Amino acid sequence: MTAADAGAFSRRAWLLSDRPASRLQARLGRAYVAWRRFSANRLALVGMLIIIALLVVAALADVLAPYSPTVGDLKNARLLAPGAAHWFGTDDLGRDIYSRIVYGSRWTLYVVILVAIIAAPIGLLVGTIAGYAWGWTDTVLMRITDIFLAFPKLVLALAFVAALGPGIENAVLAIAITSWPPYARIARAETLTVRNSDYIKAVQLMGASPFRIVLRHIMPLCISSLIIRVTLDMAGIILTAAGLGFLGLGAQPPLPEWGAMIASGRRFILDQWWVAAAPGAAILIVSLGFNLLGDGLRDALDPRSGDQ
Repeated sequence: MTAADAGAFSRRAWLLSDRPASRLQARLGRAYVAWRRFSANRLALVGMLIIIALLVVAALADVLAPYSPTVGDLKNARLLAPGAAHWFGTDDLGRDIYSRIVYGSRWTLYVVILVAIIAAPIGLLVGTIAGYAWGWTDTVLMRITDIFLAFPKLVLALAFVAALGPGIENAVLAIAITSWPPYARIARAETLTVRNSDYIKAVQLMGASPFRIVLRHIMPLCISSLIIRVTLDMAGIILTAAGLGFLGLGAQPPLPEWGAMIASGRRFILDQWWVAAAPGAAILIVSLGFNLLGDGLRDALDPRSGDQ
């Protein structure tokens, strides 16, 4: 065994120790085990690479896009087929579709990140309070959740955005309002499994208030399950945002939002198929990436999974 192999073995033994000497060692050990589970799933790695590529494209859109996403050459470049000058062709206003897709990745990330930031904390708060408080508080909060779950997400989002008015910000708000109930259900189920545990009883005997118990001791236990569900829901969020954009209730022209691009290209689907096919392929690939990543995170963060 070489010195490098011996060093790698010692580091692995330190990370996998059953008796960590510090909190840092315990946290690094859990992260290492989770990474081993995640990396064992090759499709999850593919999904991670897709999402990393999306982040890079969004960050470097100014460098990667050769043309303006909003200004086109209507006289000389209208509805050109894919070629060397325009990799994905041009639309009916002479705008480069590749450049619009690259810039559209920013709006896709804008939507999914804002929806996750708004919806996940609301669902986590409602679910943990309902599960810990029990009684009439649980009944009221869960019946409100059931009302939201009774409607299809897209239909409910359409109703909210129609009331708020078209626009990307209103679309984000409408999607977030309709996305929190599943998170509340998951957080409530997780809370019910730990509310009567010895760990929570000990915290109660130490005099901790219900607010502190929920905030400091129950919510952290629900985060891993919530992260998995949010990641898996990203594809649905993207499709809902694209659906609102397709119907003219999401991002407004000339923003290069993928759903709105499909809507503008549906008139040319038979002859100039690339106008709608290119943003449709982008939605498909990114949605697939989030689904594969979510599956991998589910395997990696599942506490019932053994070390593989």
